[in-house]
Amino acid sequence: MTLAATAPAADFPATTAAPHRQFLTGLGLLLGVTLAPLIAFNQTPSATLYNQLMAFAGLGLLVAGLAWGRALRAGWRNDGVSLSLLLMTAVALAAPFTHGLPWSMSLTSIAMLLGALLAVQTGRAVVANQRDQVLTLFCVALVGAGVLSVVVSLIQMFFPSLADGNVIARSGLVGRAVGNMRQPNHLASLLMWACVASVWLAQGGWLARRLGGALRGTVALHMLLFLFVFCVLLSASRTGMIGVVMLALWGAVDARLAPRVRIALGSTLVMFALGWGILEAYTALSHHAFGAQSRVSEEGAGSPSRIAIVKNAIGLLQRYPLTGSGWGDFNFAWTMTPFPDRPVAFFDHTHNLELQLLVEMGLPLGLLTLALLAAGLWTGFARAVRGSAATRCAAMLVAMIGLHSQFEYPLWYAYFLLPAALAYGLCMAGEDAGEPASTTGQRRPWLAALGVVVAAAVPLVVIDYLRIVHIYAPPTGAASLDDRIAAGQRSPLFALQADYAQATVQPPGTVALEAARRTGHHLIDTRLLMAWAKSLNAVGETDKARYLVQRLREFRNTASEEWLNECEEVAQLGAAAKPFQCEAPSREYGFRELR
Repeated sequence: MTLAATAPAADFPATTAAPHRQFLTGLGLLLGVTLAPLIAFNQTPSATLYNQLMAFAGLGLLVAGLAWGRALRAGWRNDGVSLSLLLMTAVALAAPFTHGLPWSMSLTSIAMLLGALLAVQTGRAVVANQRDQVLTLFCVALVGAGVLSVVVSLIQMFFPSLADGNVIARSGLVGRAVGNMRQPNHLASLLMWACVASVWLAQGGWLARRLGGALRGTVALHMLLFLFVFCVLLSASRTGMIGVVMLALWGAVDARLAPRVRIALGSTLVMFALGWGILEAYTALSHHAFGAQSRVSEEGAGSPSRIAIVKNAIGLLQRYPLTGSGWGDFNFAWTMTPFPDRPVAFFDHTHNLELQLLVEMGLPLGLLTLALLAAGLWTGFARAVRGSAATRCAAMLVAMIGLHSQFEYPLWYAYFLLPAALAYGLCMAGEDAGEPASTTGQRRPWLAALGVVVAAAVPLVVIDYLRIVHIYAPPTGAASLDDRIAAGQRSPLFALQADYAQATVQPPGTVALEAARRTGHHLIDTRLLMAWAKSLNAVGETDKARYLVQRLREFRNTASEEWLNECEEVAQLGAAAKPFQCEAPSREYGFRELR
């Protein structure tokens, strides 16, 4: 395909390949890319589980469709990203043996990593003469998700009474849209992806063909970009704002994009300024909160809490440079390590991809993993730059989520990880060394069967999860709480949520303590810390209990104030005996001593 900026034919590439019309491919993209980030319905305790399961269902159907539809080449293809995913899978598999990570956490990590590996290898295996068509379907799905998220964002911002919580999520942040994923940064990431996808639909000629002319396609591109950029403003995501700058830079440096597309990309900065002005005027007239304005004026370019968690993570890495905290145990190690300057929120991630891998895997394994990732990304981007607009657009999808991964952790969610892995595979797709462009794909029944198995496993996971849902929201005629907790603890994937219930509901003692130690690998909060300390005291490990109380005080959480204020009341009464939480521990404990 010729993509010189001066050649009009670049916008309407011709192909001699038969179009890919496998129904499962389209259905997989609809479910896994369009609908996965749009599911508002959720059941306690997880707000995004159903979104992530939908992403897996979509991946399975997509793989089945491509494999059965003869769109893939045979064989395994080595690259740094695939090797890094295999290495992380091995580390996650070993974690229950190396540092006692519960199997449910290990299996969840393995599923995510192998899902990403499947997406990478599937994307890479797409035959050269089908790649542009597959990318177009992928981008149509992304733009669909973006347009529907625009509707959700406008309702959340301007018509909040219409948000019912099941079809359209309610925003819990004043003056900000959060999308149906209920996280403004996730909304911004999705909208940035939709911007990149719109560019390919314009550059590849899809918009012009569907709308009946290049002018209409160009107008549609500008409209889509404006809507997406405007809703990034509604999200008040600073990473999203940086993404807008990245779009403009792309238009400035990629001379092989069509001139009209480059102009549209450069106009995103004007769109941003125009949107800012519109929202300022609206808030002045309606006295409605404008989240982006207040965030930038109050916090500037960086979040104090994120800066603090990065500093704490670096401090943790300095303490344990060789082994790190252990895979999946950052939150546990961070919570149990003294940090007087810690942010008050309970973080389970460093908000930086590279730092997260280093602090959990240690420097030797972490640096090896990052080196493999860097090598794979460098190769992919180099091939994309040398290739067509299709490969460059796929690479931009990866670059955009990579940018956001420097300040957030979107890749810990399947609805970002799996599409990002597929995009990486597509930017590497095409002719391998010595393979002609006319190579046709093969029917791969075993891979198609694997895709069907992945999709079919999703309902089974939902059934397993309902054991946990029934603990927190028992249906009519439900068993006793103890029986529901026991049933939840038999779950292979979600037992830790049942352990949390047992640790915080049972009277302090041995049973509650063991449950606290297990669920503490997942996420520790104020309620769990208090229950954990009480159970340690009940079994005679009072000094460790006091150490946990010391950590609890560092979070300065209002939920613990009443319990901690008992110390002041006892002091005022002049009582000789003090509650255990009123005394300091005799020494500092390493987090491994508290597992």
